[in-house]
Amino acid sequence: MMISNEDGETKKIQMERDFLWEQICSLPYFRALLRAVEARSYQRFQIPGPILDMGCGDGHFASAAFARPLDVGIDPWWGPVRQAAVSGGYRTIVYGFGDRLPFQDGYFESCISNSVLEHISDVDVVVEEIARVLKPGGLFIFCVPNHQFLKNLSISSFLDKVGLRFLGNAYRRFFNWISRHHHCDAPEVWGERLHRAGFHVEEWQHYFSPQALHVLEWGHYFGLPSLVAHFLFGRWILSPTQWNLAIVKAVVQPFYDEKMEQPQGSYTFYVARRNTV
Repeated sequence: MMISNEDGETKKIQMERDFLWEQICSLPYFRALLRAVEARSYQRFQIPGPILDMGCGDGHFASAAFARPLDVGIDPWWGPVRQAAVSGGYRTIVYGFGDRLPFQDGYFESCISNSVLEHISDVDVVVEEIARVLKPGGLFIFCVPNHQFLKNLSISSFLDKVGLRFLGNAYRRFFNWISRHHHCDAPEVWGERLHRAGFHVEEWQHYFSPQALHVLEWGHYFGLPSLVAHFLFGRWILSPTQWNLAIVKAVVQPFYDEKMEQPQGSYTFYVARRNTV
C-alpha cells in the first residue's frame, strides 16, 4: 500500500514478533494488551520517512512497535521526553506542543500518533499543524477511542440493565475522566475534521472488541499492584519472567488473537493522506 523504508527480511522478522509478550513484560497487563494490538497493527504499513511521532510520550511504544528508530518524536511533557531520548525509538526528540510544531512546512513524509489525539482539547489546531508539516500526499496514521468506547464499558452497561442509568452515566463520566479523554468521536466526526485540515481518509477500521475493553477497564482496578511497584521501584513489572506472567498472558492472549477488525470495537485506526491540491 505504501512505499517501504524497510527491507523485506526486516519486515518479516517484525511481523513474527510476539508483541503481547514484549508488552506484558514491561507494562500493566491491561495497557500491554492494547499497546500490543496497536503495535501489531502498524506492521501492515510501510511508512516512508522522515516520520514524525506526534505525542511520543516516553518512547516505549515506538521502540516496541518499529524495527528502526523514527526520525522525530515530540511531546509537551519534560519527564517523558527525557525518557524518550534514551529509549532508542527516535533519532531526534523534541520538547514541544502540537499546536505550534517547530518544523517548516512540508518537512515530513509521514506522521503517526498512537492514542494521543483524544487527550488534546483543541485537537483541530493540532491536526491542522500536522497537515502543515506534512508534504502534499504525506501520510497520517493514528488511532483513537471512538464513539463506542463509553457504551462498551461493562460496569455502566450493567447499571443500565438494572435500571440505574443515571449511575451508569456517572460511571462513564468518571471513566472518561480517569482516561483523560477530551474526544471519543465517530468516523464521521473525524472525517470532517480531517477534511477541514486538508486530508482525505483512505481507510479506517474499528478494533478492540467490547470484551477486550472490559479487560482494560477492570485492569485499571486490578492493576493497582503495578502502580505501587512503579512508584516504589520505577518499574511496572518487577519479575518479567515466564513463570510470573504465565497466567496474565493466558488471560489476555485470546483478546490479542482477535481479528483486527471489530465492528463494535472501542477504538478506531485511521489512515489519512494530505491532499495534493
